[in-house]
Amino acid sequence: MQASKFKMPLFIIASLLFGFKTYMMYKYMFHLSIENPMQELILILNPIVSAYLVFAISVWMKPKRQMKWLRWTALLGTLILYLNLVFYRNFTDFITIPVLFQGNNAADLGGSILGLIHLQDILLFVDVAIIWWLSTKAASFAVNFNKPGKIAATAVTFLLLTVNVVLAEMERPMLFVRAFDREYLVKNIGVFNYHLYDATMTTKTKAQRVFADGSEINEIESYMRDNTESKEKSEMFGVAKDKNVIFVSVESMQNFTLDSKINGEEVTPFMNDLKESKDTIFFPNFYHQTAQGKTSDSEFIVENSMYPLPRGSVYFTHAQNEYNALPEILNENDYYTSVFHANNKSFWNRDVMYDNISYDKFHGEESYEATPQNSFGWGLEDKAFFEQSIKYLKAQEEPFYSKFITLTHHFPFELPEDKANIDKYDSGSRTLNHYFPTARYTDESLEQFFQQLKDAGLYEDSIIVLMGDHYGISEYHNKAMAQFLGKEEITPYDHVQLQRVPFMIHIPGYEGGKQYDKIAGQIDVKPTLMHLLGIEEENDLSFGTDLFTEDRKGYIAMRDGSFVSDKYVYSDDICYDRETGEQVSEEQAEACQPIKEKVDKELGYSDSIIYGDLFRFYNFEEGQQQEKEESEE
Repeated sequence: MQASKFKMPLFIIASLLFGFKTYMMYKYMFHLSIENPMQELILILNPIVSAYLVFAISVWMKPKRQMKWLRWTALLGTLILYLNLVFYRNFTDFITIPVLFQGNNAADLGGSILGLIHLQDILLFVDVAIIWWLSTKAASFAVNFNKPGKIAATAVTFLLLTVNVVLAEMERPMLFVRAFDREYLVKNIGVFNYHLYDATMTTKTKAQRVFADGSEINEIESYMRDNTESKEKSEMFGVAKDKNVIFVSVESMQNFTLDSKINGEEVTPFMNDLKESKDTIFFPNFYHQTAQGKTSDSEFIVENSMYPLPRGSVYFTHAQNEYNALPEILNENDYYTSVFHANNKSFWNRDVMYDNISYDKFHGEESYEATPQNSFGWGLEDKAFFEQSIKYLKAQEEPFYSKFITLTHHFPFELPEDKANIDKYDSGSRTLNHYFPTARYTDESLEQFFQQLKDAGLYEDSIIVLMGDHYGISEYHNKAMAQFLGKEEITPYDHVQLQRVPFMIHIPGYEGGKQYDKIAGQIDVKPTLMHLLGIEEENDLSFGTDLFTEDRKGYIAMRDGSFVSDKYVYSDDICYDRETGEQVSEEQAEACQPIKEKVDKELGYSDSIIYGDLFRFYNFEEGQQQEKEESEE
């Protein structure tokens, strides 16, 4: 008698195919780092567990429905993976639910999206095609378990999930507590379980405002008074009193461009000269501290001296909160406040946020004349942007605070050949290769802008602040960056150091310019500008400190929990010597822990303020918590 042929059920085949594909993506497309055999085991296990979790649901369905379920879930799962991959190629991060609500931004991405899609990506759908083909043979690959068999198949799901979570906790204790590191979550529980976790966290944070009662604000205020508030004024207090402030947020500009050359040509000759000027104060160790909100995060940090959220953009998720923002404070001190940005007002929800924090005027794309000749990439080129802004700047009541946000030096760094005055770099990264010509173009536009300010009679009565808003080259391009920097690889230490961005304060006629080597970050900008303008705001609550005073906290925190102090750089649970870049001894590493505890506390406090909208319970005029009933009116 001939034995009957056994055929593996399609839900198991689908789990293995999809799981293997996901593992290969983690390893070779997301480039998730593996440090030991346990991490490798978990990385292999979690995509199979995630796939089985979904595909095993089919055992409770009739054969025809089983095949439909397997076909469509395989396709949907692949699309979710692919969207994460495209997002990761630009941001070196995974999508969160708050980011999905920023979807209207995608309409403005244009060529950016096309630059993130690769021809070989079609191979990601091969397993989907196999599953669809096999599903046409329902009789061969469907299952018809009895009730105990269905329960057993489902029980395997929970068994595998338990094993996955236990191994993850063994490898990364308190994994879910340290949830600001999305890469670790994905490595340990998989991208799909990560999205479930993200949904849970989104629901939780939405509830925080409802149940907040303001009692936390006293504890946070006490921490700020003891740890971040300057107790003294420096000699720089009031140096720029009553002067106009022209603040330029320079898109995607990182410090590695300064003083660098391509084929013997300086990339940023104007900024190189400016930072050495006798009227310029330059901070070479100034770090951006943005997260998923990128430029909007940098704006939020500068305006409020608070940290951005670990997920999404504050500009989108909490634009209606109560704040004590820089524009509001300046308005109270007789400054006219404005923003210049040649993009649509709804991008990053700016129109709502700007109105809430009391900017007097937002000059968006409707204020500019964009033509095919002066527009490329993300829109109006920087030279035309500055040129067309001068008439509005001259018409403003003085003193004014005006923020300019540039566009040209933005991923994917597109620049017409006839506008490029420096060669592209030659590496395996198209993004890095194109980065330098657009950096030069923006540098030229800044030089032109300074001259236009002089011609308009605005230069002498203004201070001009240049600040890089966030990184332009992500970890996805580490290999090319290592080539450019002449290194074998980019270590976690190198990655943190690459987050330094230009920060220069140019004060015409000051002649006391110098280089401050102290550690600084975007969170320090608000108190520093107020100090220069001679504005005393005794009841302001900030996590940053004035950069000119001596009693500073001596470290800056990144949103992912990394930090830089006077002596150490801390990243990926490793403490490095800041000067040498070498990992310190265990004994020395203990010195990192007290700073790490403060960093975690500050990030947590900042999140509590935003999620709970705690400033609605605080009276900034009197510097104390106000009554709950009054705050809710």
